[in-house]
Amino acid sequence: MLRSEAGDDPAYTAAVLAGVRAYQRAPRSIRAKPEIVARAGRARLLGFGGAGRPIVFVPSLINGPEILDLDTDRSLLRWLAARGFNPLLLDWGTPDGDERDRDIGGHVRDLLLPLLAYLGQAPVLVGYCLGGTMAIAAATLLPVAGVVTIAAPWNFANYPGSTRTGTTQLWRSAKEAAETTGLLPIEVLQAGFWKLDPQRTLAKYARLAEVADDAHALARFVVVEDWANGGPPLTLAAARQLFEAMIDADLPGHGQWRIDGRAIDPAALGVPMLEVVSEVDRIVPASTASGIGDRIALRLGHVGMIVGGSGRTRLWEPLAEWLSALG
Repeated sequence: MLRSEAGDDPAYTAAVLAGVRAYQRAPRSIRAKPEIVARAGRARLLGFGGAGRPIVFVPSLINGPEILDLDTDRSLLRWLAARGFNPLLLDWGTPDGDERDRDIGGHVRDLLLPLLAYLGQAPVLVGYCLGGTMAIAAATLLPVAGVVTIAAPWNFANYPGSTRTGTTQLWRSAKEAAETTGLLPIEVLQAGFWKLDPQRTLAKYARLAEVADDAHALARFVVVEDWANGGPPLTLAAARQLFEAMIDADLPGHGQWRIDGRAIDPAALGVPMLEVVSEVDRIVPASTASGIGDRIALRLGHVGMIVGGSGRTRLWEPLAEWLSALG
């Protein structure tokens, strides 16, 4: 990718590689983990010491849940708990090849629903990225008090044609190996994300080289990038459903996604709903959202809306106001 994008610019190539080296060599810190409130198979529900109605944050199956509890200054969950809410974070855990047949709907049915049932009262679900798509499914199958989706795809047909073509090619190249192991590694998906905007991917490392001597700036970069570059694999069935049934066939957007015969339809939920979209999101464009319920439209990146410098005033605070209004 660097050879393709940098061309004959040795200075830019050197800057990008210097940023990569700074990232690789940077020290990593270990943070205390939240308490485990409940378990269901490999999945865990993590608590932050809040009280009141449970607000369950559902992350994507792609990458880990840490982005919602990133560090001391950029933890949406800890910020909400400090303001009297009771946020809980779902950790999907790490699958193995024996779960090759568990698709996205199976994750909702087998892992998420038992954790929600443990709570003993109807929660509010807040889903991020694919987790928002899955939160809609969970709300169809179990009573909830409300649903918030943040940068969550639903109308997959509204992805740009180039993106859908690229993901189809990515899946074709990785499918045989996934069928052999029962898993699709995160590295395959991350390579696809890089190709959505290769110039931006390279530019962030070139910028890092300029501030690599700033320990604070380096640490902030590293914790986000480690999250983006890490995470558990997808099960074979979940990967197949994502690429073939959702991105390619758009079963959710066409009203044809079902779990155990039950149609998943956000318009039929009958509970308060809020969707947060970004007009500059390359990973989940605003046009792919469900269009159901209240809406907050931002001009922040897919990750920046959660942990960026203006995320607190433009997303965290409006989200808290909406949750407060539910009572």
